[in-house]
Amino acid sequence: MAIKTTAEGGQGQRLTRRQRRELGRRIWSDKPGLEVAHRDAAGIDIGSREHYVAVGPDRDAEPVRTFGCFTADLHRLAEWLLACGIQTVALQSTGVYWIPVYDVLEQHGLEVWLVNARDTRNLPGRKSDVHECQWVMKLHTYGLLRKSFRPTAEIRAVRTCWRERAEYVEQGGVCIQRMQKALTEMNVQLATVLSDLSGVTGMSIVRAIVGGERDGLRLAEFRDPRVQASKETIARSLEGTWLPEQLAVLKRQIEDWDHVQRQIAACDRDLEALLHKLPAAEHEPAPPGARTPPPRKPKKSSKNEPDFDMAGALRRVTGVDLTRIDGVKANTVQTVITEAGVDMTPWRTEDHFVSWLGLCPRNDVSGGKVLNRKTRQVVSRLATALRMAASTLRQSDSYLGAQVRRLRTRLGAPKALTAMAAKLARLIYRMLKYGQEYVDKGTAHYDHKHREQQVKLLAKKAAQHGFALVPATNRA
Repeated sequence: MAIKTTAEGGQGQRLTRRQRRELGRRIWSDKPGLEVAHRDAAGIDIGSREHYVAVGPDRDAEPVRTFGCFTADLHRLAEWLLACGIQTVALQSTGVYWIPVYDVLEQHGLEVWLVNARDTRNLPGRKSDVHECQWVMKLHTYGLLRKSFRPTAEIRAVRTCWRERAEYVEQGGVCIQRMQKALTEMNVQLATVLSDLSGVTGMSIVRAIVGGERDGLRLAEFRDPRVQASKETIARSLEGTWLPEQLAVLKRQIEDWDHVQRQIAACDRDLEALLHKLPAAEHEPAPPGARTPPPRKPKKSSKNEPDFDMAGALRRVTGVDLTRIDGVKANTVQTVITEAGVDMTPWRTEDHFVSWLGLCPRNDVSGGKVLNRKTRQVVSRLATALRMAASTLRQSDSYLGAQVRRLRTRLGAPKALTAMAAKLARLIYRMLKYGQEYVDKGTAHYDHKHREQQVKLLAKKAAQHGFALVPATNRA
């Protein structure tokens, strides 16, 4: 965030980077001590079997207590904290053991701070559960911990269903890979003539093989008209050794595939019901002079998208059409909603949102030298989804497509994907927070804008050396 006030506190011009650094140093020198930010604070060291809880020594004669992991023990923990006058509690995100503790404390009206374990590293020395909970309590008392983001209960329910569905989709992919392996070991080269074994033609042929059919010409009759390979080519690829053990593997994988598809269908029904329970977005009128985006053809749906109209449900919840952004499809939008929610107020600016996703470069400086500019190692399903969406922009005839192609040339593919994922995150943040609609300006507009930037840069360099750019005239 830019600072416009001067060091004396009055209104002035925008401070430079050096002035902001000097101002920050003076602020720390004026107040070198720590101030109590949360006076009524407690710290909890989460465990799988028991939890260690610490309060201030003036709150109870036994400031550190141990509670079990049963529900009755958690309610007793919350009642003890309330009896001690505690209002806010800090706990580490240890596995999934913190979730029941978080929910019970929140039910009792306590303000719960979920903090990253990296921010609570203790000083070197003896480490124990008692010291750990006391250290967390001290850090939280002086405001040295940052609160991690946790979506609302409604969003968490949708997230649980969506993550479970994603796991079933991965299991389905494993089944297809095992089928391909079994067919290849029998020298049935079906995967070489079909682009997708899980399609209509591929699954019909595999089911017929499991049913006992071995004639390649009869199996080729299952060919869909949209398949490019001819029936004769498919029949030649189906001449194999037909090993009994591989046929048994193929049969079991078909059964697993059918089971996974039934589970995905069940998740789709639950997901549709959960999305229907989410409140609709408040539609605000567009500001005067706002340009209405032109109608756009619907994008080709992904094969792994649910059967119901998920895109329409997401438009109702968000109030905007995020799929208008090139590369962003309904599955990506669903991941955005389940991982970050609809409300963007937990992040003050789009820069904070990009940093939370781990898509912005670091700037570790020591002795005036930049030590590290790599992005942070963040495990985020949303960041992964945005990188996958950015990877589809390479062949896109759009503004973002032209931008990613230039970035690939200048930075390389990995850095370009990260930069474009950050760009998509910024666009999503603006649309969700301000209700803005995305309008693609096209490749020609980007090329024209890039040319103007290059001309300005060349003019600046020429002026530094005492020259001036003169536009070339057309010669007859």
